[in-house]
Amino acid sequence: MHIADAVAANRANWNERADVHASSQMYDVEGFLADPQTVSTVVRNDLSVLEPHLPGTGVRGRSLLHLQCHIGTDTISWARLGAVDVHGVDLSPNSLRHARRIAGADGREIRWVEGDARFASSLVDRSFDIVVTSAGTIVWLPELGDWARSIRDLLVPGGVFMIRDDHPILGAMDHEPWSICDDYLGGDGYRSYDDSGSYTENSAGRISQVTNYEWRHDLGEVVGALLDAGLVIEALAELPYMDWPAFDDLVPCPQGWELRQGAPRIPLNFAVVARRPATATVGDDSAG
Repeated sequence: MHIADAVAANRANWNERADVHASSQMYDVEGFLADPQTVSTVVRNDLSVLEPHLPGTGVRGRSLLHLQCHIGTDTISWARLGAVDVHGVDLSPNSLRHARRIAGADGREIRWVEGDARFASSLVDRSFDIVVTSAGTIVWLPELGDWARSIRDLLVPGGVFMIRDDHPILGAMDHEPWSICDDYLGGDGYRSYDDSGSYTENSAGRISQVTNYEWRHDLGEVVGALLDAGLVIEALAELPYMDWPAFDDLVPCPQGWELRQGAPRIPLNFAVVARRPATATVGDDSAG
């Protein structure tokens, strides 16, 4: 299958997922809107990674772009923390329809942009202090070179980027530890599977666009793409928690889900913080 067809199939799938997720207990949109002080667990976890690389005021007063923003609750959470000029980019128009509705109910002026995160710099005509993406994102991207260059171009000089996502070792285990049954290393094309449900509760059978296409991206590829784009890596972490119960051996924890006591210690998430240099470096074709 051509990459464009695979991306289109994913868009159709996420258009249906958006309806399922917006009505789910996991996202709890009604509860999120009922308490304007609520910040999503995903963003609390993201902030714990990002905050050491920000000034004392954190995200407050700083412009922010959220890539692969889905239905917008995390994007709105960043705005609730004080980020300004907040933008969200997502491939799924139905996800953005829900995002506009939720932001409107929250009284937030957020710009929602439809498009592929790999080419976000061609969709958004400005740059940001902060660019973020997290929790199940890059597996949906066919390649990371354009993605990383786009992030560089979207950052102001000195601006910071953060990604926190499922650790690629889980993909190699097909999210069923404890044996390796698929590639860890990227670069071998897509993996496709059919699933009529999603990761939210009681979702089985609710999605008719069942085919999904994912691409493996190992840690070396992620970091290498950001370095090749001219960003400076400030932090790399492998984390013992994740945002959703990906398999049965996980138990609740303050950050979401972790392995049971006594289980082999493997990373469930990874996080990278990178910065665009404040001044142009040799070979930086974005200078000027």
